[in-house]
Amino acid sequence: MNVNDIVQERIAAAKVKAEQRKRHREELAERRRYGLQARHAAKMRRWTRDQR
Repeated sequence: MNVNDIVQERIAAAKVKAEQRKRHREELAERRRYGLQARHAAKMRRWTRDQR
């Protein structure tokens, strides 16, 4: 194994790690969107109930 092989392994590992971080951020964004929608829906239900 020479230096170029080691460098290529490190680059590949860094790409995998970056992809994992990207996927994790996307999952968190989806959860956040869902949570905000649920909060808004609950707020509208309370508002509608209180207006009666």
